[in-house]
Amino acid sequence: MNEKVSLDFDKMGGLLPAIVQDAATGEVLMLAFMDRQAWERTLATGEAHYYSRTRNKIWHKGDTSGNVQRVQEIYLDCDQDTVLLKVEQVVLGIPKGSLEKATIELFRRSGWHIKVNGRSYFPDIDDPGITCSMCRAQEMSRYVENGTLDCGITGLDWTRENNSQVTVVADLIYSKTSLTPVRWVLAVPADSEIRSLKDLGGKKIATELVNFTRRYFEERQIPVKVEFSWGATEAKVAAGLADAIVEVTETGSTIRAHGLKIIHELFQSNTQFIANTQVWESDAAKREKMENLTLLLLGALRAERMVGLKMNIPEKQLKNIITLLPSLLAPTIASLYETDWYSVEVVVNQGEVRTLMPQLIRAGAQGIVEYPLHKVI
Repeated sequence: MNEKVSLDFDKMGGLLPAIVQDAATGEVLMLAFMDRQAWERTLATGEAHYYSRTRNKIWHKGDTSGNVQRVQEIYLDCDQDTVLLKVEQVVLGIPKGSLEKATIELFRRSGWHIKVNGRSYFPDIDDPGITCSMCRAQEMSRYVENGTLDCGITGLDWTRENNSQVTVVADLIYSKTSLTPVRWVLAVPADSEIRSLKDLGGKKIATELVNFTRRYFEERQIPVKVEFSWGATEAKVAAGLADAIVEVTETGSTIRAHGLKIIHELFQSNTQFIANTQVWESDAAKREKMENLTLLLLGALRAERMVGLKMNIPEKQLKNIITLLPSLLAPTIASLYETDWYSVEVVVNQGEVRTLMPQLIRAGAQGIVEYPLHKVI
């Protein structure tokens, strides 16, 4: 950035158009305007400043939203009256495959809309401070570790498989079908004489989780042969291709349906928001953005299991009914105008409603309304 460049601010009454482009992808993010003061502040801070024509003042991009645009390069046209800013954004990895749909839906509930365009690996997101890139969950931790991505969403299992050194920002307990962790288990034929890990000495194990499984048995000094299995792993034992499998499951029903039994659980895995450690520790702006993301993602996940209840309660029954109410905090209570009734509002676990609501009715509550929650922070 050359501070000695003489720009022509006169053609548009003191303003210059500023085209803003993502430095990583080349995507045009926005068109804004700069006056001389905004230009000078941009050069001085390395962060984009613009002039707001509606508010008639300097606008530091991201000052309130946190979506700061850090300028990497500046280009000028030949007339010195148009500016092109190439800015750096948080590069977020979205998992492609089984977690894709659930992840995009979670972001929608959290306040971000991600749109996947056909076969493009760069989805659109309605946040100028983020660039999305799609890759398989199995590869995500490697790209985050080497800095190709600033952060991403993947499973703990694949981070362990890759032995990636990344920072875990948050545990996000969800999968493609449920809001519970999954288990990586060791399974053998139901009629097998193999009953423990030691019984597998010299045997063959089929799994997708090759590296972790090898390390797991090496640490226990049990010699096994581990082979990669891409899908249909349960069938490998029945076909005589392996003596045992290491496979992921939620309930174990699919494993049992294939005539297998679980003899050992290696570990539980869940989805995680991970970050490049260097970025997390040294880039305050990106770290704040990631913290904001995870705050709202976690809030949306909490809300998935909870609902709000609102009801009217007569004063004489108030204390008795309050004792029935579970709540994150004390319930909200407001008196109704010129009556001896109160409006009471509370947040409860969704599974409690089916037993709680009849109790409330019998205790004297009326006009009970149940409503969904978007986020619980």
